[in-house]
Amino acid sequence: MTKESTSRTRKPKRGQTREALMSAALELVVKKAPFSALSLREVTKKAGVVPTAFYRHFPDMSALGLTLLDESFRTLRQMMRQVRQQELPNERMLRGSVETYFTYVRNNRAHFLFVSKELASGTPTMRNAIRREIRMFTNELAMDMARFPFLNHINAEDLQMMAGLVVNNVTALTQEMLELEEIDETGQQEVLITAEKQLRLIYFGVGMWRSDKSHS
Repeated sequence: MTKESTSRTRKPKRGQTREALMSAALELVVKKAPFSALSLREVTKKAGVVPTAFYRHFPDMSALGLTLLDESFRTLRQMMRQVRQQELPNERMLRGSVETYFTYVRNNRAHFLFVSKELASGTPTMRNAIRREIRMFTNELAMDMARFPFLNHINAEDLQMMAGLVVNNVTALTQEMLELEEIDETGQQEVLITAEKQLRLIYFGVGMWRSDKSHS
């Protein structure tokens, strides 16, 4: 048996079991099926632990999925908040936001494939949790947009709508990025350029928008 194969079959240490279960689930999602189609036995076998060890870390598969979901979004939220701490949505900020986001997507491809598959065909619990995360992104972006002086004439309801346009666009482009081969650098760059152009159009196009005063 080679050193590499020994490493693959070695059981995780006690303190590493939780991470091993999460990594195993992600690997199975990438190579095989949506998370909701996985069984507990499949995940524990891939992780190299007995099924009873699973319950020392998660009450059920749904809890494992929700933990993976939280991990998938938590760091991203923090990163994007830092990028958005700018006076105005100028081109440098837009480019920085796009590059930060899609670099994170590329570096965490398994997590985003997991989210994408669950949003399309996961359980109601998982789909609702993902939608809550997306709404959180939208709400935070709308609050950020309210800080920009050139959007002072736009009411809160319309700012929420515009933030939704941004998030929906980026979500669709994320799916395009995930459908590309990992080695397709040209295709990935094209997605990044498209995202930047679309965000610029939304941000600087809203200057012409006039909110209905009756909804202010």
